[in-house]
Amino acid sequence: MRTSRDNPFQPGSDVVPAVWAGRTAHLSDWRDVLRPRLIDGLFERGRTVLGEPGLGKSSLVRRIADDAERAGDWVTPQIRIALGSDPIKRLATEALRLADKAGLSAAREHRVGRLLERVQSVAVSGASLSLRASEGHEPHTDLTDLLVEIGLAAVDRGNVVLIHLDEIQNITDEVALSQVLIALGDSITRKVEVRVPSIGTVERSLPIAVYLTGLPEFDETSGARKGATFARRFRTTVLEPIDDDDLRSALRLFVVSGWGVSDDAGGVGVVRMEEAATEAIIDLCRGEPFLFQLVGERAWYAGTGSVVTRGEVLDGWRQAQSEAVAHVERILDRLPDRERDFVMAMAELSPGARSLSEIAAAAGFSKAADAGTASQRLDRVRGIISRGRPYTFRHRAVEAFLTSDWPDGTGSSRTL
Repeated sequence: MRTSRDNPFQPGSDVVPAVWAGRTAHLSDWRDVLRPRLIDGLFERGRTVLGEPGLGKSSLVRRIADDAERAGDWVTPQIRIALGSDPIKRLATEALRLADKAGLSAAREHRVGRLLERVQSVAVSGASLSLRASEGHEPHTDLTDLLVEIGLAAVDRGNVVLIHLDEIQNITDEVALSQVLIALGDSITRKVEVRVPSIGTVERSLPIAVYLTGLPEFDETSGARKGATFARRFRTTVLEPIDDDDLRSALRLFVVSGWGVSDDAGGVGVVRMEEAATEAIIDLCRGEPFLFQLVGERAWYAGTGSVVTRGEVLDGWRQAQSEAVAHVERILDRLPDRERDFVMAMAELSPGARSLSEIAAAAGFSKAADAGTASQRLDRVRGIISRGRPYTFRHRAVEAFLTSDWPDGTGSSRTL
């Protein structure tokens, strides 16, 4: 009954999994705050969503983008910025596609036609365009002007424009980063005058929503280069692992009514899970969206019957352990030496002994103050630990890997 065609779990980046867990606050922010305010002409900051690999940043925004498209909004694809590429070219290319959706390519105004030609040049040549000075235009201003025209068309249509830039930490060039942020920031803060029946002319913001997603390095390394206006134009959140209750809610459907699949006779059947199987999935994934999908996928393939058992979850997990270990090791390997030393020392201490002074001493810092910057970055920027009394781990997969026999399956704590 269980086949690859019916498997609802989808580990991997940039996909919207069929079995969705958590992130309700972010989804509600789009549905109940951001979109309604933009439709009404009220200003809303762009959203920057950062986090370590595997926390579902891109999947979250693609889920929001899917909701937007179903509502009739104009949405860009995931504009992934490759390291060393020209982000202005990518953004200009997708802006031109939005212009087509908005019907601007068919506009008869000479002004709009010239603007489209200029942005087409930017899409070909990027930020290095040499003719800008002589023509009196710069790539980012042309891009801003086109986004404003698209926003005006969205006002007439009564919908929203959603732009999603991914892997923004890869914009390492200071000039390129500045041009991208200014073009996007200027478009979402632009005020325009529109006529309202029975009222007259009113001023409003454009219905343009911007989502930036990427690794914590974007906030850590580019803070000074982004400028003071960035915080006024974009709201940054750092994703954390998903709460166990949210994971439990996502799997409850399998227990209560089952997951619909095609049966061998061409009809429809259902696959259910033992409650013990759902608890095993929750325990093994440690709140990591990637690991949640990985455990579910392997459990599905571990049998063929109509009920996923706890034994099948554990059998599937054994096949996935090396991938789970590699996932956590990548997170640790990305840490600068001082931050990694801090995390490793923290893991070696018993939970009640994890004060800043004890961790600093175990990590080899000469005094506790020397560990302050590392602890702040691990907390505020990366979301791996929480500074408190005592210090605790927020990234539960990292904690489990360093302090227990996970991912072997029992989750027993190491003797500290």
